[in-house]
Amino acid sequence: MDRTHVDGVMLPGLTDHHVHAALIEPERMLAAGVTTVVDLGWAPDDIWPLADRSRHDPKLPHIRAAGPFLTTPGGYPTRQEWAPPGIALEVDDPASAAQAVESLVAHHPVTIKVALNSEAGPVVDDVTLDAIVRTAAGHGIPVTAHTQGPGQVHRAHRAGVRVLAHTPWTEELDDKLIAELASDTTIISTIDIHGWGEPTRDRTVALRNLHRFHSFGGVVHYGTDFGNGPLPPGVDVGEISALTEAGLHPTDILRAITEKPLGMGAAADVSAVPGDPTANPAVLGRAITVLKAG
Repeated sequence: MDRTHVDGVMLPGLTDHHVHAALIEPERMLAAGVTTVVDLGWAPDDIWPLADRSRHDPKLPHIRAAGPFLTTPGGYPTRQEWAPPGIALEVDDPASAAQAVESLVAHHPVTIKVALNSEAGPVVDDVTLDAIVRTAAGHGIPVTAHTQGPGQVHRAHRAGVRVLAHTPWTEELDDKLIAELASDTTIISTIDIHGWGEPTRDRTVALRNLHRFHSFGGVVHYGTDFGNGPLPPGVDVGEISALTEAGLHPTDILRAITEKPLGMGAAADVSAVPGDPTANPAVLGRAITVLKAG
């Protein structure tokens, strides 16, 4: 049996809950302690083969993919310069929405990603959004929404969306909606994309929303939108700092970034850090992977 000596603290594998794996070098993420990444939207010809390969390639992290976005014709992200052909399925009524979800089921998506970005173009209407959520729920698949623009978080929650791909930043949510979200919705943080540590209006709004969401008991997942912006592979210390600024205790940050606890006899992902993350969560930025699916 091979033995590895690690001078540090062993943790369950680390997860980045929002990446775009085709824009990064996922092998470097694994070497830097991130054993699982959740790809929240990419062209199917690229992402499905990559996710399949990650199941047996020891050099890749686990890649859990949503597949293409669902959006309305001409909606985000179809008009973005960075968007490759096929990145989104365009739906304009409940029937086409249900058909689009059904077409993804065979690929075992980790979630269905819907774009509700009214600042970048049109968005699906309420009945179409309802059909997306209802059809996905029939297969036991959660729906994740990119919410951007006034009222889009409220629309998503009313329809039954239970994961937000980003901390809301385009408007400061009222306490009633924050409390409702905290009762049944997970927010993926992605605070650092707003200025990369520099103060911006969007960062301030996002921090306020996440602070109140967390104070109401909401579940926060660490995510970076990796592939967007100047991040080195691995854990983004800027995101860890933002979570601290939003009021998360170091143990809360560990819950946000680690996979489920290790179990007897189960395949294990193990990361290690050179220090105590409950005292200084910034050491997560120096993580290494010890074991993937061991």
